Amino acid sequence: MTNQDNKRLMQKAERLCEQRGARLTPARREVFSILAEQEGAIGAYDLLDKLKVAVPNAKPPTIYRALDFLQEQGFVHKITSSNSYVLCSHFDHQHPVQMLICESCGNVQEIQSEGVYEALRRQAEDQGFVVKSQVIEAHGLCQQCH
Repeated sequence: MTNQDNKRLMQKAERLCEQRGARLTPARREVFSILAEQEGAIGAYDLLDKLKVAVPNAKPPTIYRALDFLQEQGFVHKITSSNSYVLCSHFDHQHPVQMLICESCGNVQEIQSEGVYEALRRQAEDQGFVVKSQVIEAHGLCQQCH
């Protein structure tokens, strides 16, 4: 992503926070910015190391609070299988999450698969279950690595 793209995403996040009455603190803003610069997913402690450049006294709770906030706002997705985080590419609306994760280079691509969420929701409802969120992680090799 270009620096201009990162600025545009930050402005969009700021507007959404303002509309929602949520506070994008300097630490949260910095974590968002670091995630926007990443090519792939990044772990919390690697994020903390990068955050310490701007916020020298940052500690693990600082990064986890920021990540929790960014996840609640829909700005960040957690990749459970690798315990890492990636910026959401279209966080202006709630959506089911499907990610393609390259096992070789670590690249993460967020996709929208037509009908996947609807099929899951229908099957869950048939079982009397209400789906609150859905994340699908597909592991394999990206176009550059296979």
